[in-house]
Amino acid sequence: MAIAILIFIVAGLAEIGGGYLVWLWLRESRPLWYGIVGAIILVVYGIIPTLQKFPSFGRVYAAYGGVFIILAVLWGWLVDKKMPDIYDWAGALICMVGVSVILWAPRH
Repeated sequence: MAIAILIFIVAGLAEIGGGYLVWLWLRESRPLWYGIVGAIILVVYGIIPTLQKFPSFGRVYAAYGGVFIILAVLWGWLVDKKMPDIYDWAGALICMVGVSVILWAPRH
């Protein structure tokens, strides 16, 4: 389970970090290399989730979506310096519950 969580976190950071670099290039007029590095990171992000051991693509990506939301809230707080409010935290908690249900619900 620890490996699965680590892969979700690494994938999320790759997607957010790559997207952030592209954002900086296009929206904040940073040099072209920001966009290139961001695009490369986004390609790597596309590979990382395939390392998960869960057999269902849909479940992995659904669960990853919840993890992404949590990481995006934290990214906004730590990188963009936008303090999350109670609704951000409540939404992140709801997503975490949803991720847990999707991945670890008893199925037969």
